[in-house]
Amino acid sequence: MSEQYSVVTQSVVNVTVSSNINSFGTERRFPKDIPIAELKMKLELLTGASSATMKLEAYDKDDKLVCAMDNDAAMLGSYPVDDGMRIHVKDTAHTVGEFEDVSKVEKFELTEEEYANRTDSVRAFKQRMKLGRFQDVDPEVAKKQEEEKKEKEKKEKEKADSMKVGDRCEVKLANQMAKRGIVQYVGTTDFKPGYWVGVQYDEPYGKHNGTVNGKQYFQCPDKYGAFVKPENVEVGDFPEEDLGFEDDEM
Repeated sequence: MSEQYSVVTQSVVNVTVSSNINSFGTERRFPKDIPIAELKMKLELLTGASSATMKLEAYDKDDKLVCAMDNDAAMLGSYPVDDGMRIHVKDTAHTVGEFEDVSKVEKFELTEEEYANRTDSVRAFKQRMKLGRFQDVDPEVAKKQEEEKKEKEKKEKEKADSMKVGDRCEVKLANQMAKRGIVQYVGTTDFKPGYWVGVQYDEPYGKHNGTVNGKQYFQCPDKYGAFVKPENVEVGDFPEEDLGFEDDEM
């Protein structure tokens, strides 16, 4: 006769998720009737750990080990996990901090002189075709373009100055659905000119974990971070959207 499992606490629980392969944690909400096997797949997206080699442990509010959640067929609610507790993900196939160490990533770099001497670069192509800044521009047109550029930069800075880290926000990009999150960075960056807003989305709609080209601008789970221009960000009362786990009855 097969074993039967049931939920022993409330239907939805808020927990902190941590992992042995990165240094940050994140607060998440899970339904208690989710099987441990399915929970592992969700935690794979959050932590980068492999669900196939993942082991889960529950810790109480005093950070004491409560239990190991080692039965993939059981539901999360079969274990004594309550609000404010921590689920720790242990990935036996990876080492501590493995995904945060960029020192092992081989970088290809050129000096300014080496790049200028290349004949197969984008710059060389633009020079041959007299495109962009290499084209012959009327002085009056160039002056107007420079004024428009400065005005755009001024407005961009004003918009960026109206935001601060911790603000709830909504990001709207062309041909994409609106996405909500938290402002985690505001300012200039090394990867592109101008002002940028670093956002940690509520869901994994991003591109990174707050680190771009080896430089860390903020911390968040992988695939939750993104940089967008200030003009595409609105801050205000944008609560996290309902995940649909609430009971249907009052």
